Formats: sequence, C-alpha cells, structure tokens
Amino acid sequence: MSEKELRVAVIGAGAIAGNHFEAIQATAGLRACAVADIDQDRADELAGRYGINSYQDYRELIERERPDVVAIALPHYLHKEAAIFAAGFGCHLMLEKPMALSVSECDEIIRAAVAANIRMLIGHTQHYMADNLHAKRILRSGDLGRLVMIHDVRHMNYYRPSRPDWFLEKAKSGGGVLANLGTHSIDKIQWLTGSAVRKVNASISHYGNRGDVEGGGMVYLELANGVPATVVQSGYIGAARNETEIICTKGMLKLITGDSLWISRGGPYERLEVPETATPFELQYADLLEAIRTGSESGCPASYGREVIAVLEAVYRSAASGTVQLVL
Repeated sequence: MSEKELRVAVIGAGAIAGNHFEAIQATAGLRACAVADIDQDRADELAGRYGINSYQDYRELIERERPDVVAIALPHYLHKEAAIFAAGFGCHLMLEKPMALSVSECDEIIRAAVAANIRMLIGHTQHYMADNLHAKRILRSGDLGRLVMIHDVRHMNYYRPSRPDWFLEKAKSGGGVLANLGTHSIDKIQWLTGSAVRKVNASISHYGNRGDVEGGGMVYLELANGVPATVVQSGYIGAARNETEIICTKGMLKLITGDSLWISRGGPYERLEVPETATPFELQYADLLEAIRTGSESGCPASYGREVIAVLEAVYRSAASGTVQLVL
C-alpha cells in the first residue's frame, strides 16, 4: 500500500515562497494545500498559480486546513510565534533560517516540537547545494590532506532600496549582515568540517544609511576540532562576492557559492565537474519527508539551528565587549 500523501501549507508569500511551492510540487509524497500572507493579493497570486487556497491569517489556515506540514517563510521575529502555533496543531515544520531571534526563542520552539512529537527541518540550504556537497565529499576523502583553515568572504549591497525595512530593524531581524548572511557562513563552516564553533572574536561596523543593524563585520572562529576560520562580510557598496576558501595540507578548494567549485593542487585553481542534484529546496523537502516517515531527525534539526544562533549571539557579545567569547 502506498504511503499517505502529506499536505503542505506555506506561511509567507514573499520572494522565497515560490521556491517552496516548486519543491513541494517536485517531491513525491507531498502536495501543496494553502498559503497565507497578510498581503491578501500576494497570497491570492500564489494560490492561483498553484491551485490552492489562500488566507490572510495563518492561524485560520492551520485551523481550517489542518496541514500535515507547515513551511514558515516569515520575517525572523515571527518565527517563534508561528512555529509554536503550528506545532500545537501537530504540524511538522519546515522553518526558514535563522531559526529564531535568540537561543531562548529556539528553546521555546524545541520544547513545543518535543511536546507535539513533530519533526522539524531548519532551512540552512548550504547543506543541500551541489557544489557544497561535492566539496564535503572531497574533504572527507582525505585527498587534499589535513584541513588547515577556512576563509569565507561575502560582499553585497545590503542596504539596497528593495530590501524590506524589517531586515534593518534589529528587534525584528535579530541583526544585520551577520545575522542574515553570516549565519549562512557559520552554518557552511560547521557543516563542511563536521565541527561546531566553540570560540569567537568579532568586530562589526554600523555605517549603513538605514536602520540600526550592522553593515559589516570580521569574525575569527575556532572550531571544536581546533581548525580556525574567518568570516569577512560587507553590506556596503562594492563588488559582489560570495566565496569560501578551504585550505588543506595538499591543496585548496574554492567555493563560489551557488555557482561553482574549484581546486588547486599547487597551481592555479581549476574548475571541478560537480555531479548534478535536485535543487536545494527539493532536497530539503525530501529530507523532512524521510524524517516524518521514519520518525528520525532531519539532516538539519532544531538542535542544529539553535547551535547557529548560539554562535551568532557569541559574535555580538564579542563585538560589544571587545573580547573573545565562548559559544554557550
């Protein structure tokens, strides 16, 4: 007998919602049922495109539709409230990153999920990108020798006019470029190495023309396995860049995130052929579906999402105090 098809609702009809619906459509065993957004027109547009129901209030959606899975793609400050409400109705969760505004909020979500016995996946897409997956295979193989250090760089115009204002309000976003983009870097480094960040030393700047969040930062990370890493990010005007250099004793890898993977064995970098995979969102939904069906943890569980927020909190403590901080 075939397994039950699970009904999925998406809360939030912003720019990323389409990625969720396309992945749901592509995943056997899942079916989209509804979307909610405070902007009814946006919700209606997506509902019409995917042949589903639309709501302005996500609570009404959950109460009426009773979906099996809820994807939460809301502003960061609404993650906790929506996740706890959905868990109360027994909905499994696909929760966008960052998991929440603080470790304490993450703990509240985790308690609600445990009480409801639901599965959860935090949307750290770095785990599911083809180039990243291939880089991790190479590191695990030992072909490049011992991992020595990692240098991660991200530059973009974070203050572009099209960015919604809530991103630039610390009370709603949790922080600026380091909270939104830096958590990708923290996640990528931890996941690639299989080792958690244990110590940080950070400096941040506030030169943006909007809001009260940081626009740039430099962070030194020390992993539990002793490997050092640096994260350098700027949200000011300049050349866009998104690269991670992985330095080993017998060569180097360079990830141009979402674009390509390069290798050096002593000479210039050469581009690697990377095996094709499904999209990161499709792989995330397949991962969550497997966790639901087997009763196991997903590949990116809530406990891991909490770890990333704990590192981010240490970054901000270090920047404020001017001292090295342990990840609590």
